[in-house]
Amino acid sequence: MTRFWWVRHGPTHERAMTGWRDVPADLSDTAALARLNAHLPPDALVTSSDLIRATATADALSSGRIRLPPDPNLREIHFGDWDGRHWSDIAATDPDLSSRFWEEPGPHRAPGGESWNDAAARASAATDQLATRHAGQDLIIVAHFGVILTQLARATGQTPFQVLAQTIDPLSVTCLVHNAGRWQALSINHCP
Repeated sequence: MTRFWWVRHGPTHERAMTGWRDVPADLSDTAALARLNAHLPPDALVTSSDLIRATATADALSSGRIRLPPDPNLREIHFGDWDGRHWSDIAATDPDLSSRFWEEPGPHRAPGGESWNDAAARASAATDQLATRHAGQDLIIVAHFGVILTQLARATGQTPFQVLAQTIDPLSVTCLVHNAGRWQALSINHCP
């Protein structure tokens, strides 16, 4: 049994779409980080997306744990030309595609970006690699809202549309288990 402790990076306070744009996390809430650190297995391996908000959060959780290299395949969904724009602006300038992107997630891509299906395939391949290389271990993966949801959908069998209704708070933990080729969700959006 391999347990994946998916941690959403610290808050960014962004009010715009934030995908591959590299913005920092606010890690000033040391009490929340201490609670999170105490909740996670002390002997777990730690990895993250290569975006600074995830690497900095992973660094804050790495004390006494083995740190694996960051992986660009664990990045947030790539919003392409929409990255850095407010949702209302996107909806006004591209109403049909922006509506389909969220209401029929799967094949629809932001201009210059990727679809839910693209991001899910990328994140699943990275997760499968970790499951193979570190079978039977606990892994803390600091990632992003969209990536965590792709793996939650995989574990629960929910559609992308269904899982997008799930809250994944900054510094929350979603624990997914891989055992004998099957996935299971143990906890979702737990905020220690």
